[in-house]
Formats: sequence, structure tokens, C-alpha cells
Amino acid sequence: MEEEEKGGGEVVEILIETVNKIASISDYRCTVKKQYCNLARRLKLLIPMLEEIRDSKDSIIPQQTLKALVLLKQALDSAKDLLIFGCEGSKIYMVLEREQIMNKYHEVTAKLEQALSGISYEGLDISDEVKEQVELVLAQFRRAKGRVDATDVELHEDLLSLYNKTNDSASDLAVLRRISEKLQLMGIADLTQESLALHEMVAATGGDPGESIEKMSMLLKKIKDFVQTENPNLDAPEREKNLPPSGSGQAIVDGSHQMPVIPDDFRCPISLELMKDPVIVSTGQTYERSCIEKWLGAGHDTCPKTQQKLISTAPTPNFVLRSLIAQWCEANGIEPPKRPSRTVSTCSPAERTKIEILLHKLKSGCLEDQRSAAGEIRLLAKHNADNRVAIAQAGAIPLLVGLLLTPDPRIQEHAITALLNLSICEDNKGSIVSAGAVPGIVHVLKKGSMEARENAAATLFSLSVVDENKVTIGFLGAIPPLVTLLSEGTQRGKKDAATALFNLCIYQGNKGKAVRAGVVPTLMCLLTETGGGMVDEALAILAILASHPEGKATIGAAEAVPVLVEVIRNGSPRNRENAAAVLVHLCSGDQKHMVEAQECGVMVPLLDLAQNGTDRGKRKAQQLLERISRFVEQQNHSQAQTEAHIQQPQPSSMANFGDS
Repeated sequence: MEEEEKGGGEVVEILIETVNKIASISDYRCTVKKQYCNLARRLKLLIPMLEEIRDSKDSIIPQQTLKALVLLKQALDSAKDLLIFGCEGSKIYMVLEREQIMNKYHEVTAKLEQALSGISYEGLDISDEVKEQVELVLAQFRRAKGRVDATDVELHEDLLSLYNKTNDSASDLAVLRRISEKLQLMGIADLTQESLALHEMVAATGGDPGESIEKMSMLLKKIKDFVQTENPNLDAPEREKNLPPSGSGQAIVDGSHQMPVIPDDFRCPISLELMKDPVIVSTGQTYERSCIEKWLGAGHDTCPKTQQKLISTAPTPNFVLRSLIAQWCEANGIEPPKRPSRTVSTCSPAERTKIEILLHKLKSGCLEDQRSAAGEIRLLAKHNADNRVAIAQAGAIPLLVGLLLTPDPRIQEHAITALLNLSICEDNKGSIVSAGAVPGIVHVLKKGSMEARENAAATLFSLSVVDENKVTIGFLGAIPPLVTLLSEGTQRGKKDAATALFNLCIYQGNKGKAVRAGVVPTLMCLLTETGGGMVDEALAILAILASHPEGKATIGAAEAVPVLVEVIRNGSPRNRENAAAVLVHLCSGDQKHMVEAQECGVMVPLLDLAQNGTDRGKRKAQQLLERISRFVEQQNHSQAQTEAHIQQPQPSSMANFGDS
């Protein structure tokens, strides 16, 4: 075996690291919570044995024991994969395929039992207490063998009935209500997480999901539709109880139907109309594209709603909200608002001729011609949407991609910036990635001038708006050089790197890459440097990474708790919210961080956040307060039991004393 060729000490270190990763997994889906929590708890008890083997004076591990440790490593890897799926996987899948899930669970526990049984303590310098603890774990695995807990038959049958049904009926409403409540799919965040979990399963099949996953996606759509129609915005003011002016969605109604209430989140804060083409600005607020473009075109550089200065004036399409608006329209009998087409350019023939001449220069071997042409294309694409379409349609993108590897720094700067400007057009994003641009952009990010590196990071941010591009960009090695730019770039470079990393890490598979690239120490430095101006971005990224097992473990090891408590105490509303979100993950299943947070005085700022924070901040503060309260109660109960045991008279001892 390849593992056996490694030294015993190295194998033991890997085992400890694996168990620590398992211990860092914060929570499990309700359908497997009991079994998976028990498994994780038993595996944590192996840490003392592994540490004693590692710290033993006799560094030579017997060959037979080493083989057993290698088997244990393989079993722990299987357990880690199983538990990560139990934390992040699809809730619907876990109910419908419970038998398969539990077979896998029993298969993993059997492997663990077999591996632990093969470890011989002879020749190992292990204390008796630790031996007894491992024997206890082994006995628990043996007792658990073949044990099957009762399933929620009603939930399984409800899901199965909808899964196999092709038509909808009124009787489905009660079923959908039970399913959404039992699976805890009652909010947009829960539904989005479930959608991402199913998307991960599709990605794992290589894009060929098969009939069962397709049916699960349809089932999730039914649950989404039900939740959205069952939870309308009942508190909307009276003026909002009618449809907005024409052009923003037309109702299909008759005299027996009441006009539906449009949720506030679906209205543009500027026009108050139902959004057709929602886009996000750098403050995180969403607007109708035409409205925010008109605002920016008037010379403003702030967010209309928050009045914060915009880091970037390039809006990003909000695909998730657009999809939710379309689903809401369909559920309420409204024709979905049509997005204005942006794929046709209205450039004049003279302008098109000018673009053709510039492309001819790009193809020439003359560096001076290439430099001037790339610079002109960069400027043409900067402000005019029609130019972006016309330049792309003329075939400029592959030519610009080819110039990313040029040794001429000025040509390289023009080429990457031109691609950045072209990528503002939504339809160009796919064309740029399809032209093989990502490796060239990564090359510029590593080797280019500081201006070129900044614009390369901004281009990756723009391209990563499309979900499938997040996967491609992460796979092709963009994350480590982005982390480097975040650490050593100019202020603008750090901002560009941070926004790109934030967007990329929305995809679960990129979170581990960012952690392994060393982003957490860099973020902690940005969080604590005086007058650095990167606190907002650092906390936003940490809040995303904390939901990943590796991210949680690394943030915890970076002594983040005192810093987070200080932000909750004195930070801005958004930063307090993100700091609380990180702390929720750190304190989940980890008493050490909970105790540390208490010692840092987290209770008073948490109570204030629960009263005066943002909506999300209030929820996170409440979660932390409940966890800390439960922990304190458990500690007090344990202490009371210990004191009662100490004070209790010992009858057998007294009797023996009397007899003597």
C-alpha cells in the first residue's frame, strides 16, 4: 500500500488531522442527525490514543499495527466524506434514499470497527485510561452494528407521493406544508441551500443527473412555489396592494381573484416597480439595471439606498432573484416581466468599420499596432454597451485572449482591461471563458504589472457571476494568486481580489481551495490592521468560509474569537452581523471557542445586537445566546451533580469502619 510506505509518525499525523476535520463539522441534516452526531462523537474519542502514539518515546510502530492504522486512515476518510455529505447534502435525497444512506453508514462503521480491532497495544506506549476509552468506542461500534432507528414513515410517504405524481392537486397543500416544516425548508436561505446541494449532485454526475435527481429538482420547485405563496408580504402598506405600472408584470385576473401583493424584495428601491433585470452593486443592494445605470450616468458614485461609496460601478446580474421573481409571477398568475434584450448592437456602419480596422491591427505582428489597437478597444468598451456587443460579435475576444501572454506589459494591460470592460455585457461572459481566457487571466494575475493584476482580479470577479464559471475559475488555479494579491496588492488591488474571492467562495468547492491557499491568515491581518479599510471585505469572506469544515478549523486556530467579539461590540451593522455569523459556526460543537467568547465579554454586545442589529444580525445573535445559555446550564448541572456526589455519605465505607 502507498500509505504503508510513509513513516508511522506521518500516518498518525494524518489520522489526527482527519479526526480534527470531522470534529469541525458543525451540524447535520435532521434526517441523519442522531446517527451522524453519534459517529462524530465516537471518532473524537480516538484523539487521545493517536496523540499518545505520536508523542511516544518509542517512535517505531510495529508493522502489524502500522497496517491497522493505514486501514483506520481509509475508514476515517470514508467517514469524513459521509459526514460532510450529512452536513451539506440534499435533505430530499436523504429521505428518499434513506436505505442507501444508512447502508453506507453501516458500511463505514463496520470498516472503523475492523480497523480498530486490528490495532495491537503491545509495543505501543499507551496509558491504560486511553486503552479503556478506545475499547469503549469499539464496544459502541459493535453494539451499533445493524441497529436501525425508526424512520419518519409519513415524511417518506409524503415525499414519495409527490415524487411519483405528475399532476398537481389541491390535496398536495397539506403534504407540502408537512414536508417543508419537517425538512426545515421554510425560508429562501434554506431553499437556496437545498438547491445548491442538488446542483452539487448534478455536477458530480458530470452533468448527466439521471431521472431521479431531475424528479427531486421538480419536487424542490413544488416546495419553493408552496413556501413563496404561503408566505406573502402581509405587512405591505396599502399603496403596495396593487400591481405596479404596466411593463413590470401584468396580472391575469378576473373578478373572483384578488390582486397579489408584490414582495418588497422584488421591487427596485428606485422605481418601486417589479424588477425585470435585477443587478447587484458593490454594497450588496439590488436595483433594476436601467434605474441604477441612469443613477450612475448622472455622475453619482454612491449606493442610492445606503449612501455608501461604491467600490465598483459595474453592476452584477442577480440571477437568483431573477429566478425567484419568475417563479413568483408564475405562482400568482402574472406574466413574468420580460428583460430588455442587450445582445443586438446599434453601432453605425462607420463604427463597425473602425472596429474591423482595430481587429486587423490586433492580428498584425507589429507590437506598436497591437498596443494602440488594444488601447482603443479598451476605451471603446469602457462606457458604451453597444460597443461591447459589436466588438465581441466582430471576433475581438479570442484575439485579446491571445495577447494576455505577450511579454509587452503595456499590451498585456490593455488586453486584460479590454476583456474586463467587455465582460460587463452578460452575453460576453460565456464567450470569454469559452475562448480559453481563464489560464491567460491567471497568468496576468501572477506575472503582470500591478495595474494588470488588479484588472485581472476584477475580470475574474465579473466572470464568476455565472455559477458554472465559478467552478472553472477555481479549477484552473485562480485562487492562490488572488490570495497573494489580497496580501501584497495596492488598496485597489486588495479590493478587487477580495470581491473576486468572495464571489468564487460562494461555490462550496472553492472554499477549501481558498483556505489551503492561506487566505485566513491574510484576512485576519486585514481585520486587525489599523486604518486598513478592508474590514468589511475580510469579514464577508470569513463569514462564507466559516461554513466549511476546513475554514472553520483554520479560523478557530487563528485566534479569531477576541477579534470577532470586538467587532460585535464596536463594528458597523453589517460587520457585526458577519462577525456573529462566523462566531456561530465556531461555537457550533466546540466548547473551547464558546468559553473563550464568554471570557472576552461577548454577552453584552450580543444582547445589544439581538435588539438593535440587522435582521440577520439579530438571528445570529439569538442563535449564539441560546447556545451559550444551554452550555452554561449544562455546566451548572454537571457542577451540581459533582458537588452532590462529594457531599453524599458513603454507606459501604461507614459500614466497613463500624465492623472493624
